[in-house]
Amino acid sequence: MFTEQGPTVRELAVQALSSIERGYDLLAPKFDHTPYRTPDRVLDAVTDEVRRLGPFDTGLDVCCGTGAGVGVLRRLCRERVVGVDFSAGMLAEARAAFPPEGERPAEDEPAGEGAAVDWVRADARSLPFAPAFDLALSFGAFGHFLPAERFGLFAEVYGSLRPGGQFVFPIGAPPPVGSRAYWTLLGFDAAMRVRNALWRPQFVMYYRTFRLGDVLEDLTRAGFAVRLVPLAELGRRPDGSPRARLVVATRE
Repeated sequence: MFTEQGPTVRELAVQALSSIERGYDLLAPKFDHTPYRTPDRVLDAVTDEVRRLGPFDTGLDVCCGTGAGVGVLRRLCRERVVGVDFSAGMLAEARAAFPPEGERPAEDEPAGEGAAVDWVRADARSLPFAPAFDLALSFGAFGHFLPAERFGLFAEVYGSLRPGGQFVFPIGAPPPVGSRAYWTLLGFDAAMRVRNALWRPQFVMYYRTFRLGDVLEDLTRAGFAVRLVPLAELGRRPDGSPRARLVVATRE
C-alpha cells in the first residue's frame, strides 16, 4: 500500500474519514496501486469462465471504479460496454484508461476488443437503464452495500438485463476460523463499525456481510435463476473445495 505510487498513510486516513463517494474521489488517482484493485488473475479467471456462457453483445460493469471490469467486458462483448459508478474521480480514471476510439492508437486495440465504451455516473441502487444488457458483472463492490440494500441492488441489475441476460460476479470462500485472514477481516469490520458509530458521514465497507447463502436468497427473490461455477484457475482449499466460485444469475 505504502509504495511510491500508492496512497500515503495520511491520504488513507483522510479517505477513511470521508463519505464513500468523497473517499473514492480522493483515492481514485492511486487506486490501481492498492490491494483494493481486483487482481489480474481473478479478472482472467472470470473472463475465461464467462466466455463459455456467451456470446454477448452488450455488457454492464456495476460499480466500475477505474474500469477493470470494463476491460473484462471488452474481451467478451461485441458491441457496447457501459461502466457505471457514483464516484466522479473513479470515472475520470476509467475514462483515461479507456479513451474514445478516435483518441486510441490503432495498434493499441487488441483483436476482439473493439466494443464501444460509455461511462455513466449513477448510484447502483437506482440504475438509469432499461432492459438493455446481455451481461452484467461486478468486482469488489458489494462490501459498500448494507445487507438491507442488497436485494434492491440486485433488483436494479435484474431490471437492466434483457430476458436471458446474466449477472455474474466472483465470491471467495470464507477464510478458516482462527486463521490470520479470519482475524484480519474480523478486526477490519469491527474497526469500521466503531468508526461509523462515532463519525459522520459513514463509510460503509464491510468484508463479512456478503455471505453466500444470503446472497443466493436475495438474488432468487429479485427474480434470478442462480447457479455456482467453481473458478478452477484460482485453486482449491485443503478440503478440496474451490477457493472462489462464480455466481451466475440469469434473468429468465
